[in-house]
Amino acid sequence: VGLMGFAAVGYVAAVAGTHYKDNVIPNDKHVNLRPDFMVLAYPVISLTDSLSMFARTVIGPDATPEKKALYSNELQVTKDTPPAFLVQAKDDKAVDVRNSIYFYRALQKNGVRSEIHLYEKGGHGFGLNNKMSDEKWTDWLKVWMKGYLK
Repeated sequence: VGLMGFAAVGYVAAVAGTHYKDNVIPNDKHVNLRPDFMVLAYPVISLTDSLSMFARTVIGPDATPEKKALYSNELQVTKDTPPAFLVQAKDDKAVDVRNSIYFYRALQKNGVRSEIHLYEKGGHGFGLNNKMSDEKWTDWLKVWMKGYLK
């Protein structure tokens, strides 16, 4: 079971991939809550002040630096984090492209299968078809997904 998220929902998908061991819901049967993979399009990843003002929305106006770090997904990647495919445009004004770049770097540092594609243009919210490019990110995703689609 994989997760796909765009923008703020990308944040939720990344949290599911980095915090799946946290006991936030009853799990009496000890079901494995780790996603098999993540597809993240122009995701919010970090709650650090330099990358996002999203922290206020997620954890409140009085978020401590420790809590921001805990829910900054790029700081929570381990070797057990699910594989991830990321796509974003460099000219995204809503979500700093460094969110995707830092998450990708953390995945690579931990040996997690991952791939990132950055468009020069496309802004925020281009969905499944970035009209600013002839290249379709969904084609790249299909190639990346071959290991999962049997």
